[in-house]
Amino acid sequence: MTEATSLAAAAGSPDPKVGLRAVLALRRLLERLEAIQVQNARDQGWSWQAIAESLEVSRQAVHQKHNRRGR
Repeated sequence: MTEATSLAAAAGSPDPKVGLRAVLALRRLLERLEAIQVQNARDQGWSWQAIAESLEVSRQAVHQKHNRRGR
């Protein structure tokens, strides 16, 4: 079983402590994966608009969250 699969299963636990910890871990995993894929897209020449459309968010939101030049 992969980490994501194990966490998804734990997120459905009837024990709130187990479920909530799994939700937190999934949120952190998702953030890491998004950052990796946004950087991958930028490295391949994708515009902020194209990335935003793929993530179904505004261009401003994705740019503000992932633009490293402003940090």
